[in-house]
Amino acid sequence: MSEDLLRYERLAGELAGMIANGILSYGDRLPSVRRLAEEKRLSVSTVVQALRQLEDRGLIEMRPQSGCFVKRPMMLRAEPRLRSTPEAPMPVDISQRLVRVLQAGMKPGVAPLAAALPAPELLPLAALQRLYAGVARRHPKLLAGGSHINMDEPALVRQLVRRSLAWGGPLAAEDIVITNSCTEALGLCLRAVTKPGDTVAVESPAYYLMLQLLETLGLKALEIPTDPRDGMSVEALDLATRNGGVAACLLVPNGSNPLGSAMPDEKKRLLATLTAARGVAVIEDDIYGDLHFGSQRPWPLKVFDKTGNVMLCSSFSKSLSPSLRIGFVAAGRYRSAIALQKTITSGATNPITQHVLAEYLESGSYERHLRGLRRSYERQVDSMRAAATRYFPATTRIAQPQGGYVLWVELPEEIDATALYDRAIAENLAFVPGELFSASGMYRNCLRLNCGNPHTPEIEDAIRRLGALMAKG
Repeated sequence: MSEDLLRYERLAGELAGMIANGILSYGDRLPSVRRLAEEKRLSVSTVVQALRQLEDRGLIEMRPQSGCFVKRPMMLRAEPRLRSTPEAPMPVDISQRLVRVLQAGMKPGVAPLAAALPAPELLPLAALQRLYAGVARRHPKLLAGGSHINMDEPALVRQLVRRSLAWGGPLAAEDIVITNSCTEALGLCLRAVTKPGDTVAVESPAYYLMLQLLETLGLKALEIPTDPRDGMSVEALDLATRNGGVAACLLVPNGSNPLGSAMPDEKKRLLATLTAARGVAVIEDDIYGDLHFGSQRPWPLKVFDKTGNVMLCSSFSKSLSPSLRIGFVAAGRYRSAIALQKTITSGATNPITQHVLAEYLESGSYERHLRGLRRSYERQVDSMRAAATRYFPATTRIAQPQGGYVLWVELPEEIDATALYDRAIAENLAFVPGELFSASGMYRNCLRLNCGNPHTPEIEDAIRRLGALMAKG
């Protein structure tokens, strides 16, 4: 073993000991590389090697242009189990129950743990308001017209293409359709490639809004087992599609809602190849791709699409503002059909907002904002996970999200989360019961928590009170 290797391992061990003993605690900034090098009489490269070892061990995180910070130690809890799912497609019937849950969770005084909404203080609302005023002043004619033919503002399309260069793109400008949210994008894609009665393969558990779309369009859901870490099982999808009968596959490969899973690149490549060969259209929701917790943005499934079979949908509602109502779809070979559906159902998306978003992206502000937002969401998820570990039953299993800001919790089998919800909402405690993430009513002992707000003492107390309700049975 070389002397340099011994030196960086000694430094890594010394810093790890300070973290373990509480001398350096969560959120503390480590001395700079240059200062450590001077104090320890080591080369800069040796110090960098030591810090990288600590980062690999999950003890610190390196923040570009900010330094190295101690990470929150994760309390050990088993993750939710991969479950078997029904082999037959199921009609969906969740909308009325879901609406009641989400409405109750938005009432004044209710802890904001249900709807997956970001806290306003985390969003650049003032900057967006200034841009609205400037765009309206510089482009007064935007209010004077409208079109059901020329729906996509070139300035915004150009910025979306530029952003895609960072993750294996670029997207083709001619494939992009600007929409009124990611929800509309998903709905347009479904209308373009399915008809009532068709079967759509979905993750299990699946984002409830996707199930609502299937219900509204008269489609059946085929639940595919989904791993809490690696996403939808490609092996199970292979079996489900061997004999035809599946019109489309609808999934969230990056930062899945509700699990927070992220599909590895090789599985994305296999899924894209499999579905293209079998004529199964793929609708990808990448709304959480920008909100990853790793050092690099995960590539969308679309990157591995060689035939135009994958429709990539996203929006900026989770990162800039839910009120923008701006989304898009990179539609591949389905572009004409999707544009026609857009023309028929809603026409052009607000041109002023398209220009506002284009200018915000062009300024470079979005990337700077994202760096801080990702750290905030990761801290909030970590804090919620730690609180659930403290207060929920000992055998509770808790997901370890790789992006986004929701937390999936699997309670002991004897706890019915739907019955628990009725008691919790009476105490001004909201969450989304697990059964609403399944067409077949699975996951009755599971729930999803929103982590979009800073972890205040009030939220900590809400988790404590929720745990107390679980203990009462």
